[in-house]
Amino acid sequence: MRKTQITNVIGSVPYRIALAGGWIDQPFVSKLNPSAPGSMVVVCVEPQYRFMDRAGICSSTRQIALRLWKGVLPEGDPAELVRQLYTAENEGKAEPSGSQDMIGLVYPGVNRLDYDFNYHGGIFPAHIESNNDLEVASWLEKVIHVIPVAQRPQGYNPLGRKNLSPEWIARLGRSGRDCYEAIVKRDVEAFGVSMNECMLCWQTILPDTVSHPTVTVDLLGLLRFYQSRYAGAMYSGCGGGYLFVAARGPVPGAFHIKVRIKQT
Repeated sequence: MRKTQITNVIGSVPYRIALAGGWIDQPFVSKLNPSAPGSMVVVCVEPQYRFMDRAGICSSTRQIALRLWKGVLPEGDPAELVRQLYTAENEGKAEPSGSQDMIGLVYPGVNRLDYDFNYHGGIFPAHIESNNDLEVASWLEKVIHVIPVAQRPQGYNPLGRKNLSPEWIARLGRSGRDCYEAIVKRDVEAFGVSMNECMLCWQTILPDTVSHPTVTVDLLGLLRFYQSRYAGAMYSGCGGGYLFVAARGPVPGAFHIKVRIKQT
């Protein structure tokens, strides 16, 4: 039979993008937050095309979900689905991936995840605030411009240098709250500011996320270029991946996402 839908090839499980506040979902970060909870934003994305692997779009978690659920995101309690997927991915791992990966795939819409180390050791968020408003989703689709940069290289490790300053970790968590508020209010300037703040926190707390001997692309140079010309910019993940640019108008070479929202 002829395959007429891209999901026949790549599966129908959503992707996810992570915006401001990323890394606050890791317990080694959240346990040092003096103003918990700290927040980050994840957005569920329709699988309209195949994203690059090793690019901060949760492709490895998605592959596990495709196998676990036979290519289709099942119905059911999203919190339980997240725990199933978290267990399937992290069983026996010395350095488990954060739960934001699973939540971003399972929970539709735009989601603010509030992490507190005193709640389940910071593994799962103490609270999830979700927005599935069609107008908010449509606005976000227009103002996020996605530019392919590069896959993370083999042998890359973002955790070689750690400067885990509580002050900067608090700022990281606030950037996620500010990001969510800006999206809900449809304020592109505030949205861009939250992205820039998050990247500044990454550079300070975990410098190898943007500068590492195995990374040959000038990630900081690209970041500064787009931050200086548009409302804001940030990387999809550590070591490169995609660059998300916040802008009202067109951005050369960029494409857009489709937010998956809850069907009513």
